[in-house]
Amino acid sequence: MEFALTDEQQMIAETARAFFSENATSERTRKAMASATGFDADLWQAFCTELGLSGIAIPEHAGGAGLGLIELALVAEAAGAQVAALPMLGSLALCAQAIAAGGTDAQKAELVPALLSGEMIAAYVHDAAITADGNVLTGGDGFVAHGAAAQAFVVTSNTGAWLVRAGAPGLTVTAQTTMDQTRPLARVALDGVNGEPLAEAAAAIARAHACGFIVVAAEALGGAQAALDRTVAYSNERVQFGRAIGSFQAYKHRLADLVVEIEQARSAVWWAACAADEGSDDAQLAIHAAKSFAADTFFLCAGNMIQLHGGIGFTWEHDTHLYFKRARAIQTALGNGSWHREQVAALILGDAA
Repeated sequence: MEFALTDEQQMIAETARAFFSENATSERTRKAMASATGFDADLWQAFCTELGLSGIAIPEHAGGAGLGLIELALVAEAAGAQVAALPMLGSLALCAQAIAAGGTDAQKAELVPALLSGEMIAAYVHDAAITADGNVLTGGDGFVAHGAAAQAFVVTSNTGAWLVRAGAPGLTVTAQTTMDQTRPLARVALDGVNGEPLAEAAAAIARAHACGFIVVAAEALGGAQAALDRTVAYSNERVQFGRAIGSFQAYKHRLADLVVEIEQARSAVWWAACAADEGSDDAQLAIHAAKSFAADTFFLCAGNMIQLHGGIGFTWEHDTHLYFKRARAIQTALGNGSWHREQVAALILGDAA
């Protein structure tokens, strides 16, 4: 199968790369990490209103641009390349998509425009063990991205999907201390919370998970490519024994190996996004494969980034650690690699898995 971006898709990719390269600077990211919300509010507003790409994969009838997951992946890749401190994953890729796909007409009319404009932040809570007595929910999730900053929560389990407002009786949100401060997590506990059911829970969950897996895979791809690009740039600047360290054979071989891994990850991500957009029978297999492979590739590239930068790469102040921490967090976000590979095995082998 051969993948080629259309002219429109290339324009979207270039626009997103230019926006994040110019605005999602290291200084702004570090400032956002120390803020109360854990994200860059000004950058988020600019992304949602000025760039206008927040609703890129939301259907037109729900107030979005009506494009697909390929376009969404291109935007997420550009954001991941800069380790942008934004609530894109939870608020847009998971919650907005879930509501647009399975919410009631009233929920769509109220919440989707607010999420796409950046006026509201939502967080996604998923736990198979959440119990529901009617629409009264008990359970929770210990790793909710931007949960402490959310005004609403989409809560899903194996039995349904609900909307829960921040401040609802029985809802407790506790900010966590996490390794990746560019995407802070919170513990969300539900103790007899009244939830507003989504009209089509299965559709909401399926769409949210497909979008979420592809977005984190695309972020990982962008981060992996940026880690390699920054390492190559450093190798051409750093001189040792009278020559640039990038000219040494062992160094070049390490970089060449990373190029191979990244290109495989790129193919996996594009395959997943394309298969999901086309409703292919292989969509689920492709999505799980992309998430596990791209996440591992990012972690490999980020680890090598630190090593190949030498002593400066091991200092906490260097940006190598932003990439390494994001890579490690992505490996466990929305299911770790082992779980996704188990899904791939089950899809291929069936009961034999």
